[in-house]
Amino acid sequence: MEQEKPNHRIKIVPLRNRPGLCGPAAAWFSGKWGIPEAEYRRSMEGMLQKSAAVPQWYVTLGGQGEILAGAGVIENDFHNRKDLSPNLCALFVEAPCRCQGVAGMLLDFIRKDLGKLGIPVLYLVTGHTGFYEKYGWRFVTMAMGDDQQPLRLYQSPAFSPSPPSGFALTSARISDFSAFHDLGFFLEHSHQFLHQPSLLAG
Repeated sequence: MEQEKPNHRIKIVPLRNRPGLCGPAAAWFSGKWGIPEAEYRRSMEGMLQKSAAVPQWYVTLGGQGEILAGAGVIENDFHNRKDLSPNLCALFVEAPCRCQGVAGMLLDFIRKDLGKLGIPVLYLVTGHTGFYEKYGWRFVTMAMGDDQQPLRLYQSPAFSPSPPSGFALTSARISDFSAFHDLGFFLEHSHQFLHQPSLLAG
């Protein structure tokens, strides 16, 4: 599944569908976050070799095929709350593309994709306050990074592949219908919450 955004002339691509982009994407992520390229390659190779929902990697491409933004989903983004998984990680948007809705489109795409892959809830850790709230993420608790630095931990339901009848997930922000969606999400996935109490932590 790829998603084109004609108004923005961009395309969001899951790298599992475009393995040829994994090399350039690994180099791009490494350049942005200072983590060795080999680490990203290893994670992406694991994604291609496994049929599991995690890990996943995504890039947003411009009209010339250049990478404008990207993010991944891994089991744990180097913090002590191993029970709150999987984690969105490595979100980065190139400076000229910021404040244009690119991050929000990528976050929505990932939540929809993970929902289709059977993941009910996503988490992330960040040092930012106020950014992820704009896109419907809810602060859960503080976590401790592997570098012993405190981090804010957020939670968001993945988007259901089958929204309630008459209620379409379009361009509206999740915050516009969070109460209704949260209720429907809980009812739909209640068996998972009952068998995985950690999903309700915080």
